[in-house]
Amino acid sequence: MMKEIESWLGLEGGSVFKAILDFGLKLAIAIGIFIVGFWLAKIVSKAVVRILNKRESDPSLISFLSSLTRAIIKILVVITAITQLGVEMTSFVAILGAAGLAIGMAFSGTLSNFAGGVMILFFKPFKYGDYVLVQGEEGFVDQILIFNTILKTVDNKVIILANGAVANGTIVNYTKSDKRRVDWHFGIAYGDDLKVAKELLRKFIKEEKRIINNPEAFVGVGALADSSVDIIVKAWVQTDDYWDVFYAMNERVYNEFGDAGLHIPFPQMDVHLKNNE
Repeated sequence: MMKEIESWLGLEGGSVFKAILDFGLKLAIAIGIFIVGFWLAKIVSKAVVRILNKRESDPSLISFLSSLTRAIIKILVVITAITQLGVEMTSFVAILGAAGLAIGMAFSGTLSNFAGGVMILFFKPFKYGDYVLVQGEEGFVDQILIFNTILKTVDNKVIILANGAVANGTIVNYTKSDKRRVDWHFGIAYGDDLKVAKELLRKFIKEEKRIINNPEAFVGVGALADSSVDIIVKAWVQTDDYWDVFYAMNERVYNEFGDAGLHIPFPQMDVHLKNNE
């Protein structure tokens, strides 16, 4: 039976066993290349992280270059392993060239995400640790990888966004600037003393040490609403103090407006009944 197979394949005696042995050896070497190469990709990417950390590089750049280095090494490992199996590089390149259009169309989104990652690192609309609003999602920038940007929300949820959509969409960076303006809208009831309310709010602003004096804070009537007189307050703070100042002012208004004879109204409607008799 074996002689018939050898004859059919045009091989000499014992060549089948030799061919199987040669292929098995090549396969073992290729598997070894895969294992060692993928392990090496992990080691090198960690080394890149250590080197860039020592140089105090941008954390966004560190995560991007680390993932890019790992991807490049893995691609080279795959090509080397395929070559070891006996596939000539010229034939391999020809196959890739023939399939290039189909692969390009299939992975157009992936290539767009890679280009988006490069644009993010180049133009720096945000960096590691910034608090941003992107694609309708809010959170702190945790990682910028070659294909994705990862956000972490204040309640510790992880949001993974495609870099292509991020780079081509609207980005709101809340922490890019050192200072931010805090806006409040407070309502008092009709009949309350507007002058007292404004003076009290200015007192709160003056006593809040985290509010910046320049630019000067603004207090004014924003609207005469259906159920309240709305007062707008605008003040500038350091970005890191934004939420602390916002919540502190709200709490103080709630606690002290009542003692000054001011009322925080709730929506109401007057109904008039007519007697047609």
